[in-house]
Amino acid sequence: MTYEFLQQYWWFIVSLLGALLVFLLFVQGANSLARSLGNTEEGRRLVFNSTGRKWEFTFTTLVTFGGAFFASFPLFYSTSFGGAYWLWMVILFTFVLQAVSYEFQNKLGNFLGPRTFQNFLLLNGIVGPLLLGGAVATFFEGSNFVVEKSNLVNAGAMTPVISHWANASHGLDALLNPWVLVLGVAVVFLARTLGILYVMNNVNDEDIRSRGVLALKLNAAAFVVLFVIYLIHLLLKDGFAYNDAGIISIEPLKYLNNFLDMWYLAILLLVGVVLVLFGIGKTIFTKQYICGIWPAGIGTVLVVLALLLCAGWNGTAYYPSTADLQSSLTIRNSSSSEFTLRTMFYVSFLVPFVLAYIVYCWRAIDKKKLDKEEIKTDHAY
Repeated sequence: MTYEFLQQYWWFIVSLLGALLVFLLFVQGANSLARSLGNTEEGRRLVFNSTGRKWEFTFTTLVTFGGAFFASFPLFYSTSFGGAYWLWMVILFTFVLQAVSYEFQNKLGNFLGPRTFQNFLLLNGIVGPLLLGGAVATFFEGSNFVVEKSNLVNAGAMTPVISHWANASHGLDALLNPWVLVLGVAVVFLARTLGILYVMNNVNDEDIRSRGVLALKLNAAAFVVLFVIYLIHLLLKDGFAYNDAGIISIEPLKYLNNFLDMWYLAILLLVGVVLVLFGIGKTIFTKQYICGIWPAGIGTVLVVLALLLCAGWNGTAYYPSTADLQSSLTIRNSSSSEFTLRTMFYVSFLVPFVLAYIVYCWRAIDKKKLDKEEIKTDHAY
């Protein structure tokens, strides 16, 4: 195992966690549609109890994604999580609101009323996917930061900070880039699409399923249009490449070249797109089909995985700097030491066991479809 192999391996692990996180955003997507899927208070509680069974998976994956980035590529963690902290603080704050809202919306003594906490869930359902999608877009569009490693050894430096944001917005300036917004909004509609598919599969209620089909047509159409627009933009735009000496340069059609050079990623992307469209299309055109979440979910993971691998492999700067080109981060200049990556490599062998446990818990939770009788129990949200 060479140092380069370990860097490539850990970028794959981080990308896989990011892809799983995007799939699990169906929780946020369903919450943002609770009032249209359930037109009564009972119907809304069915939706919230359905997503309430899974919100821990999303939150845990978000934390694991951040932890894996910190351990394997610490310079990205200090640059993005430390420099663009307003962006990440807003994301984390909405997820904390989500956790609180599930527990307290129907508790005795809730003087704010259930509607207040349901609005918090709606806020998380829109803002969470929007900002996470925008964060992914910065892997291709760039961010406004500067890296100065010399500060660590420069006795005259005012502070031993390696990287800092080049303006006072601390990450929120990314939302001024229209292409960041395009991908961010596309992720919102993807989360809503997956949320509809999940609720239709998980909730045994004909009214919710019939409403879900109509909502699916609108949200899936919006997602497909926005995603196709961004994908075309990505394939035609200039990218950020680095050579053996670590010098960053602008390369025309970089991401298109990546997919041509790494043809297996292009196949992964194509298969993922087909699975997503299959899950959506069969649900819309086949009345009794309610399993669309699985092909669409697997397809989502494959598409996001292909895009993130394209952002970091094949000599590509995965976190470009728009303030200083040579400050751009690559998997070579931002990774942990070889010893750390090698040690974590063996620890990563535990990941399949963790995934198996998640699958087991998921199947146990969903052994019985959710219905109106269950929300009358003491375990209902």
